[in-house]
Amino acid sequence: MLCEYTLQTGRQGFNNVTGRVCEAVEACGVTDGACLVYCPHTTAGITVNENSDPDVVSDMLLGLERAYPDRPEFRHAEGNSAAHLRASAVGSGVLLPVENGRPVLGVWQAVYFCEFDGPRTRRFYVKPL
Repeated sequence: MLCEYTLQTGRQGFNNVTGRVCEAVEACGVTDGACLVYCPHTTAGITVNENSDPDVVSDMLLGLERAYPDRPEFRHAEGNSAAHLRASAVGSGVLLPVENGRPVLGVWQAVYFCEFDGPRTRRFYVKPL
């Protein structure tokens, strides 16, 4: 079963989608296996990182902006080349182990949908395996 979710995003940011991932795994009845979380957009991504200190998300956004700044020499007509670079660096999905009916995450970890070119209505998919 493939579960599709939508969310409204801001200009850029990390949106915690861990609850939706857990919901999809539970709905499919997978007790042991894996779970794929996938983003079908070229200016957004999926990652796993800390969910305890909100400064981590702020620092990650700042780091990605510094590593992949918008540059006047970019040729892409839409003007969002930096967002494409950030999305490629983060990646379009994560594969998580599932044990006892729950995705296995560290104590401080969460699954994030990463927006780099919003605001938009976005989709992501969860596929328990």
